[in-house]
Amino acid sequence: MATEPVAAVLAERGVLELSGPDVRPFLQGLVTNDVDRLTAGRAIWAGLLTPQGRCLFDFALVEDDGRVLLDGERARLAELVRRLTLYRLRAAVELRDASADWVVLALPDPEAPARLGVPAERGACRRDGAAILLVDPRLAELGLRVLLPAGAVEAFLARHRLGRAGAEPWDRHRLRLGVPDGSRDLVPEKALALEANLLELDAVSLSKGCFVGQELTARMAHRTLLRRRLLPVRVHGPLPAPGTPVLAQGREQGEVRSGRDDRALALLRLEALRAGPLDAGEARLEPAPSPWLAPAPVD
Repeated sequence: MATEPVAAVLAERGVLELSGPDVRPFLQGLVTNDVDRLTAGRAIWAGLLTPQGRCLFDFALVEDDGRVLLDGERARLAELVRRLTLYRLRAAVELRDASADWVVLALPDPEAPARLGVPAERGACRRDGAAILLVDPRLAELGLRVLLPAGAVEAFLARHRLGRAGAEPWDRHRLRLGVPDGSRDLVPEKALALEANLLELDAVSLSKGCFVGQELTARMAHRTLLRRRLLPVRVHGPLPAPGTPVLAQGREQGEVRSGRDDRALALLRLEALRAGPLDAGEARLEPAPSPWLAPAPVD
């Protein structure tokens, strides 16, 4: 019997509405991606960095009838608003936490775009009544994200014959693909965008011009050999807690980030990939390469 497709309710995600005549130039000077790519038919993923190029936030941006909807971590939206307000100065931009009005769903299935009539290209968008359907802008294999009014969830699920689930199916799917999830993988003010693979995940534009943290990010991309990467691993043994050091032959080679069941992400020195068995707590870690990510060479 075929398994019923499910929609995972991402209760930890919130929605920030940005409106006003200066929204696009305001965002263009701040975030890592090229806001000129954002249209009614295409969403983008982007980040906000410190001036030193360290990650603060990452989020989806969606065009919605002249305003921009930002799909980000609900618990950190107030801090994001505070940061954006510091940069707003005299720009005609309004910021409103609209998390109570919207629900974010994920359909963790590469076939979901075809079933719901969206081109299977990352960032592709279309309206479905009150819902906004978008192929995950980072990686099409992640499936669909859906932003819809809070009161329209049950009707949407029924219309598309989708079961309702918590975030667990989505979490397992993105861990198998090796895609980071917010601040639990991109530790604020510590993680570097390129070490977290945000360039490969189409969340960083090196051609758009200035953004906060652009100088260090561009320098790393063009001149520096990356020494570390956020990589997917299989876990053999008890799942290590986030922050657990990863050891190879007794030497620290990185640390574990988020995980579930027998999958996790770990920030690893690339030399660790040839340094022998990797241990974290009581578990043995096995690198599980993702087809979309070719690790940088090790000199």
